[in-house]
Amino acid sequence: MLVTGGAGFIGANFVHHTLRHHPRYRVRVLDALTYAGDERALAPVAGRIEFVRGDVCDARLVDELVAASDVVVHFAAESHVDNSLDDPSPFVRTNVQGTFTVLEAVRRHDRRLHHVSTDEVFGDLGADGGGRFTETSRYDPSSPYSATKAASDLLVRAWVRSYGVRATVSNCANNYGPFQHVEKFVPRQVTNLLLGRPAKLFGTGENVREWTHVDDHNAAVHLILDRGRIGESYLIGSGGERSNREVLDLLLELMDRPPGSYEHVPDRPGHDLRYAADCTKLRTELGWRPRFPDLRAGLAETVAWYRDNEWWWKPAKERTEERYRRLGR
Repeated sequence: MLVTGGAGFIGANFVHHTLRHHPRYRVRVLDALTYAGDERALAPVAGRIEFVRGDVCDARLVDELVAASDVVVHFAAESHVDNSLDDPSPFVRTNVQGTFTVLEAVRRHDRRLHHVSTDEVFGDLGADGGGRFTETSRYDPSSPYSATKAASDLLVRAWVRSYGVRATVSNCANNYGPFQHVEKFVPRQVTNLLLGRPAKLFGTGENVREWTHVDDHNAAVHLILDRGRIGESYLIGSGGERSNREVLDLLLELMDRPPGSYEHVPDRPGHDLRYAADCTKLRTELGWRPRFPDLRAGLAETVAWYRDNEWWWKPAKERTEERYRRLGR
């Protein structure tokens, strides 16, 4: 199995999950180790995998690695909305050109591909609290990040239809868990609080997301690999909708901080108000059930992980906060 982006947050957790629960696979990881990729996330399993440092847009390298693999799981992507607003060019290159490069390699060598995407490609559900995305929802991305992920999804669909590539796509809700970069919402708040600093809340914090533990996401990906229908897309989400403010209030409670002890910072441009996915297809067709349907339990485990693993997150903390200061957030 070739895992692109396997030193990033979800990719690294996927590698750990695969080795724990699917030992039949011999795993090779391709990662460029940009700021969001950290080979240390793979240190506990370094002796059980092969790691290749390289660019997913390097056609010769990708072709060589795909040719030597049976299955390709494509996580490699630039994924932070704020960074895409600041400079969209890396997102176009990695998310669009990189996916094209992987598709051409799996087409040449007739390999099984699973492409990991996001529910942000569908845009904003609005403020009325009704409705959910389905696999047939119209794409309506709001940021350079989600637009480039939408483009990558459409490339996969076209390569399935035009060239018979054996691929599936999944669109996941917001993930949280170990090894997530401190620029992201949950680890940023947790690490601020661990350092005795105030948590930060974009705008009023009314933006609603569906929060899914990364291990539940990766279990779903394996079900899709094993039993998913070629050419199909599957939505992955726990069903647990919470606003950013509600998540932050829960973190404050779990970390014994007073309610409301956070600072408001300016909202990001084009900040979608609500995402929510109808995961009936994944649940009924493939039998997926989340291990963490309760956000409190999943967040408690996540807080404990960050408390116990300062060695992993602290080196990137100050650089990240400096970037936020520059962006005014």
